[in-house]
Amino acid sequence: MVLDKPGKPSYESPSSFRIIVLIRTFSKILERIIAARLLAAARLRGLLLPKQCGSLRVLRTYNACLTLTNDVKTLQRPRIKVSSLFLDIKAGFDNVDNNTLARILMEGGIPPYLVSWVSSFLGERSCTLIFQGAPGTPAPVNVGPPQGSPISLLLFLLYVAPVHFRIPRGLMISYVDDFALTVASLSYRGNIRRLEELYDRLARKASCLGVSFSVAKTELIHWRTLSLRHSPKCVSPIQIKGEVFHPSNSVRWLRY
Repeated sequence: MVLDKPGKPSYESPSSFRIIVLIRTFSKILERIIAARLLAAARLRGLLLPKQCGSLRVLRTYNACLTLTNDVKTLQRPRIKVSSLFLDIKAGFDNVDNNTLARILMEGGIPPYLVSWVSSFLGERSCTLIFQGAPGTPAPVNVGPPQGSPISLLLFLLYVAPVHFRIPRGLMISYVDDFALTVASLSYRGNIRRLEELYDRLARKASCLGVSFSVAKTELIHWRTLSLRHSPKCVSPIQIKGEVFHPSNSVRWLRY
């Protein structure tokens, strides 16, 4: 269903419309069953990381934000400064490659029947666009998991799991396509250098999967303890892909 977004000056651009994906009820039931089996197999084989949240029980937005704030407070010690860089994967679902996902699942030890099901589910898909109640003709679609499917978020989590890595004296936590890199050192400038290096490493790993980060949605914050509330704020910015991002006084992450 293609719906007009109200108040747009022009409807010549696809961004002026909102697409609501309708999936058959029987298909949703089957996808939920497969999602439960795939999740159990992925956890058993360690394909999902402890700080990778989203579409998983007891690992929702609240848990992600609570983990971030708790780890920040744990890293904060006398003379230790903590900074976080918030990133967002650009058009993440649209860049999920069927063959690459199948390889990740096979190498991770997922049962072959589940890998075959996922490949069949993502392959040879088609959709019909309905404008103002007038259905069109079916068109082939090859842009990753479909919106609204009970298994789509899980497939995306498994797809981007290889980009995660451990950060000494810091942490990486993600919620679906939202990433947060946190580091600690003796100075905020030292944190900036580390975050720039970590971003380059993360971007290289992501490019191997055909995904990238939206530079426009990047945010930086230098955390401060209550004992530092009267001291001058650090204004050291970070430079990513030629763009400079100044630290924010507060950030909005996962609607918190």
